[in-house]
Amino acid sequence: MGRTIRVVGAGTALPGPPLDTAALAGRFGMDGLWRQWVDTFIGTRTRHLALDLETGEQRQTLADLATAAARAALDRAGLSAEDVDVLVLGTATPDTLMPTAVNVVADRLRIDGVPSFQLQSGCSGAVQAIDVAAALLGSGRYRTALVLGGDVIAKHYDVTADLGALPPDELVNYVLFGDGAGAAVLTTDDVPGAPVLRAVRTRLSGLDREPGQTLRWYGLADRHKAEPPASEDYKAIEELVPALAEEVAEELLDDLGWDRDDISYLLPPQLSPVMTDKITSRLAFPLAKEVSCVADTGNTGNALLFFQLEALLADMAAPARALAVAIESSKWIQSGLALERSADG
Repeated sequence: MGRTIRVVGAGTALPGPPLDTAALAGRFGMDGLWRQWVDTFIGTRTRHLALDLETGEQRQTLADLATAAARAALDRAGLSAEDVDVLVLGTATPDTLMPTAVNVVADRLRIDGVPSFQLQSGCSGAVQAIDVAAALLGSGRYRTALVLGGDVIAKHYDVTADLGALPPDELVNYVLFGDGAGAAVLTTDDVPGAPVLRAVRTRLSGLDREPGQTLRWYGLADRHKAEPPASEDYKAIEELVPALAEEVAEELLDDLGWDRDDISYLLPPQLSPVMTDKITSRLAFPLAKEVSCVADTGNTGNALLFFQLEALLADMAAPARALAVAIESSKWIQSGLALERSADG
């Protein structure tokens, strides 16, 4: 990767209190059989939503959450906003098309006069943002990058919906997702003990494949269309994601010359707890400690990797190697990264 790039801090933010499945079922009038379906086929225990389920009012925005996460990451890195040379944010659900959330966050942090980039992507967007930041840092033009990711899916909720009447491709979105944001600080400074980013990989794999997920924007011309704002082909995701995850994991190992037994930590794709268990089993890293959060946060999209990184940095004792994999299902992007904390710093 050229210049050595280290991850020196990570932070996250969640809106509101945790909402368990029983509370969600009570709000929408769903019965015990529905709760059992969620527990068995999805597995999410709690999620955090950025809107009031009673009124439908959005309480927090992506920019609100990303700003809080950024401050936490900078604090853990022992840096200030003045140290940031470049910002990159990945999201599938920006607050507005313009101004971009990354620039709203920069303004709130009092960052100005530096490049900023926002990537529109699903669950691989966090890795894509890290990839872009690493390339910029590796060019030698910048020293410290603030990388952000997050999603606010709940703004697509219809709080008046009859969940019992929804088709599966819409119903799943009410139980699968949560809202949140995360951030990480990357630097080319020599920070002893901070894990080194050894590899990043992102690749479009969607040729001739139908989208697994669709999120729609509505303008004045199309606001009355009958199409739902969010829909998901969960069967296609269930079929394709484990295979795509296995491919990218193998490629990262081959790139680095690492063996499966070398991996101390695995940060698997976080679609749902049930899917994560299936993927982790297929990836088969015998000595790796799984770093997962989705059972408690819900699928927070581009925030998920940062929740995993936050937990990893708190636990990763040298020497150790970590592998992260994320798959974007809207048009199928494979992504992953590798980190190493060596005994000699």
